[in-house]
Amino acid sequence: MTLARLPHRGRTIAGLGLSAILVTWAVAPPASAEPVPAPSVSAGRETGLDREALRLSLAAMHEAGMYGTYSAVRDGGSKWLGAAGVADVRTRRPVHPRMVHRVGSITKTFTAVAILQQAERGRVELDAPVARYLPGLLPDDLGQRTTVRMLLNHTSGIGDYIAGAFPSLLEASPRSLDENRFRRISPAELVRFALEAPRTGEPGQGWSYSNANYVIAGLLLEKVTGTGAEAYITRHVIRRAGLRDTSFPRTPVIPGPHSKAYEALYGYIDPPRDYSVYDMSWAGTAGAVVATMEDLNRFYRELLGGRLLAPAQLAQMRTTVPVTDAEGNVIMNYGLGVYAQDLPCGRFWGHDGGVFGMGTVSLSTEDGRRQLSLGFNLMKYQSVDENGDIQPHAIDYAMASHLMRALCGPLAATAKGSRPPVLLPTQQVLVKR
Repeated sequence: MTLARLPHRGRTIAGLGLSAILVTWAVAPPASAEPVPAPSVSAGRETGLDREALRLSLAAMHEAGMYGTYSAVRDGGSKWLGAAGVADVRTRRPVHPRMVHRVGSITKTFTAVAILQQAERGRVELDAPVARYLPGLLPDDLGQRTTVRMLLNHTSGIGDYIAGAFPSLLEASPRSLDENRFRRISPAELVRFALEAPRTGEPGQGWSYSNANYVIAGLLLEKVTGTGAEAYITRHVIRRAGLRDTSFPRTPVIPGPHSKAYEALYGYIDPPRDYSVYDMSWAGTAGAVVATMEDLNRFYRELLGGRLLAPAQLAQMRTTVPVTDAEGNVIMNYGLGVYAQDLPCGRFWGHDGGVFGMGTVSLSTEDGRRQLSLGFNLMKYQSVDENGDIQPHAIDYAMASHLMRALCGPLAATAKGSRPPVLLPTQQVLVKR
């Protein structure tokens, strides 16, 4: 959820964490190569957990330059927890697998579950206009043309609020990032910033990621439940899923054992600066949750297993729109607060997240048996070339390798020639200047 002003084809790249970077785990295929047919999901999960390969691939992330990272991998009843590197570059305090971590936009899945629970109760209609629930929040006829579903699948066309909340980042300066460390920003103010930003399209016209959609969803949840959105999500989603180390922090401090959060802003902050203490009101129901990697795996296992939503609402959640890159390749299929990514060993569901200094990805097979949740504590570590293009870093290749080892097991070694995954695909937003 950060951005930097880069002269990239006349637009500002506002990457919410990491840029969406294609990274191969073997050799990049030729431009004309077609994706290989994906093996069944069961083929990936029958391979078990190669614990030594997981340990080495996670260590490779640290060796490539990542300060600290931790990972939780499951295959049915088997699990592996690992960590590599340091939580504090000054004291050299090591990371450990059960650290509490800011998970950023993975919060959107929690918020979407809460809205869908209200749909199950008949209090929310997904295809009803936002104006029915929040009259006057959106201007003119926008509230009538924008539906609840459009908020949840990012097809509303509403711009993001990041540039309004942190204007100096458009100049690649961390000044407003530092100034806002303890600033309380209300949801209404965030919506105002978003409405002042350029629209990305007409309602329902196409997919464009915007944190404002989920801030509005949080306001809608408050209106229909009569209680605070974060309190509702805590009681009916977090506690219902049995999560012990997941919460919306009440203060700028991360509760429980945690790492520092180092932001490099593509080299504009040198050395990278710690932003682990931060008022997360700027993210709210779009990105303020903290969790351990084990809790994230449990959350998606409970969700995909049908224990948080009725079958009809879970089916709605998994009804997707395709998201493509500049060349027209489908990089993910986005549903309601979750997305699907196709890997050589099958389809995986989940989300990713990025805040200042912390990144996360959590993916699961549809049945919740094979899972990975990965957290790391250094963001925007890549460099930018003279054209404003973000250059992949060795960390990206190591991260892709660990992801493939975790989710596909030995099949990761046979993926050569197939289309590479996109790391953290939601973590890029294009904002017109």
